[in-house]
Amino acid sequence: MTNVFRDDWDATDDWSGGGAKSKRLVERGPLLGASLYELGPGNSVVYHFHHGSEELLIVLKGRPTLRTPEGERQVAEGAVVHFPLGPDGTHGLRNDSDGVVRYLVAGIRVSPEVAEYPDLNKITAQARTNSQNGEPLFVIHDLDQGNA
Repeated sequence: MTNVFRDDWDATDDWSGGGAKSKRLVERGPLLGASLYELGPGNSVVYHFHHGSEELLIVLKGRPTLRTPEGERQVAEGAVVHFPLGPDGTHGLRNDSDGVVRYLVAGIRVSPEVAEYPDLNKITAQARTNSQNGEPLFVIHDLDQGNA
């Protein structure tokens, strides 16, 4: 059992550079995923969307700035926002406040999955099955590099 208000965080590889802390709440299962995140002042989560996994955001503390295709808006504590599949579900969060923002993201987790990052011009391909190198698949493709 875990508590969403405790400050124990997983070691993460924040390749997108936004500075979010995270804690997985549900071990990688076949369908359900849930993670807790915390953004300090000035930190963010990269603008992205999924091709296979829809997500649900629940704000627990603070007032993050949410960016979607419709623009930016600040969301209140207790807010719940659904992100559908594809470009209509593109989302990113930023903490423009002086305090901490804590939120939960839950959703279906498919494998394989493809996610796109419009601001970074990158696509990731992920799978829980092993790739040809024996490790679970996680590939970052830089669209600026063209097709190899």
